[in-house]
Amino acid sequence: MVMARKKKEKEKDIIDQLLDNIDFKGLTQDEVVGQDGLIKQLTGRILQRALEAEMTEHLGYEKNSNAGDNSGNSRNGYTEKTVLMENQSTTIDVPRDRNGTFGPVIVPKHEKRVPLFNDQIISMYSFGMSDRDIKKHLEKIYNVEVSPDLISRVTNAVLDEVHEWQNRPLETSYAIVYLDALRVKGRVDGKSCNKSVYVALGVNFEGQKEVLGLWVAENEGAKFWMGVLTELKNRGVQDILIACMDGLTGFPDAVRAVYPQTRVQLCIVHMIRNSTKFVSYKDLKKICADLKAVYSANSEGAGREALEDFGKTWNGKYPMIYQSWERHWEDLSEFFKYPPEIRRAIYTTNAVESLNYQLRKVTKNRSTFCTDDAIFKILYLAIRNASEKWTMPIRDWGAALNQFAIEFGNERVPF
Repeated sequence: MVMARKKKEKEKDIIDQLLDNIDFKGLTQDEVVGQDGLIKQLTGRILQRALEAEMTEHLGYEKNSNAGDNSGNSRNGYTEKTVLMENQSTTIDVPRDRNGTFGPVIVPKHEKRVPLFNDQIISMYSFGMSDRDIKKHLEKIYNVEVSPDLISRVTNAVLDEVHEWQNRPLETSYAIVYLDALRVKGRVDGKSCNKSVYVALGVNFEGQKEVLGLWVAENEGAKFWMGVLTELKNRGVQDILIACMDGLTGFPDAVRAVYPQTRVQLCIVHMIRNSTKFVSYKDLKKICADLKAVYSANSEGAGREALEDFGKTWNGKYPMIYQSWERHWEDLSEFFKYPPEIRRAIYTTNAVESLNYQLRKVTKNRSTFCTDDAIFKILYLAIRNASEKWTMPIRDWGAALNQFAIEFGNERVPF
């Protein structure tokens, strides 16, 4: 501790000595932070010193040292280079070696931006700014001109991270997995078309949310979902207690084909939307109230009675609503087995709908995605931003876990 403190004090003394040599009195703001200001000059000097240190490490001896005699390699002048930083540009002299084997790390070859500048571009991109918007922002705020192609190359560096994330091993089991899809505009053979982005959002046994993966296809279908679920199983997911999804035909069967023990809960919100799609506006409020009596009942039996009452009231005018609920009742009624505070977590896909809202925010500024990689890139970054806020477990998760243990047994619910 004493040695560390003395080292810090020594470093502080050196910095203070450097600052003492600068006459700040009378300096204007432009002279300090302007286009050719002091901070820009100091930053350039720091980069220059770092490059010189890298060259020394590469060669194995200090500049002008006799240790370099007959070493087989030596310094060979400099190449002038303008680099872009967080909020400015500066010119540096990059040292060369005679054998041409020196590859600087702080400002890599063929790169005109230090890593911090790249991070800023990726951050702006992750919040939905288009390449051209980022270009305009950098020009206006930092007085730095970059091309949309350069921005695209910077953000493409994320793709390796995307592929690693998409293929990472997953936990053995999840309490809840929400399965949903959203639409984006893509291209196939040069023509614009709608594409479906499949999203799987898991809730582990600590109550924490985790996006398990993204998949892109031209259309949403139960067959494709079966492929998604098979991939999840290949990545390590051997058991799912409850799968929450919309009422897509064949979807529950696809889940049971891959996970026979998984219980299915259709999204109540999706059912209500589909039920009221063709309802007259004057009947809408009353129908919604009568449907609420079904899904807010205290028990499955009471819910079934409320559905029968709904049919008696509305079958004469809207028979398809009752028939749809009655046909899907087995997959709609799973939530009745749980206390009210847990039901909200499983009878609606609000969790994944909230995530989809975040994903739509970053895609709305782009009329069309030229490639699937472009879709993955922006959505992965949006998920990374959203997941930083998922620090707390789902509300009342302790009560939910106890209920799951009672319902599914301790062998499927780890404590």
